[in-house]
Amino acid sequence: MTSAPRVGQRASRSRLVTRRDIELFTAISGDRNPLHYDEEFAAATRFGGLVVQGGVTTAVLNAVVAEDVPGPGSVFLQLDLRFLAPVRPGDVITGSAEVTAARADKPITTLAVRVTRDDGVVAVEGTAVCYTATPAASRDGTTISSATH
Repeated sequence: MTSAPRVGQRASRSRLVTRRDIELFTAISGDRNPLHYDEEFAAATRFGGLVVQGGVTTAVLNAVVAEDVPGPGSVFLQLDLRFLAPVRPGDVITGSAEVTAARADKPITTLAVRVTRDDGVVAVEGTAVCYTATPAASRDGTTISSATH
């Protein structure tokens, strides 16, 4: 069993964003915005080129929350994000989270979150509130795992 998150605890994960990520996200979401696919269209906008969907950009935060801080069993209850700069295919992005509050009475954690491009530019920043589920206990006090269902 992992320990409860502590204020100041941090974690981060990095990944290369590719055109395939754009295609996969489109298959899931149906988002066919020309900013993501049409190089000529995208170049003529204030973005100056193709832009990765926000859902792809922020997905790295899902991994940080679910795997690192607060950790396994964690899901977002609330996200407040500001998209500050575009992420493009070929960028390496780093999602990071820092615990800013952890409730003692409930498994709820507040985080400062950020996605930074490999050139040091902050693409997304904001806050997240997470809930961390724990395995249910059976009537005899033993833990019920999904493998035993």
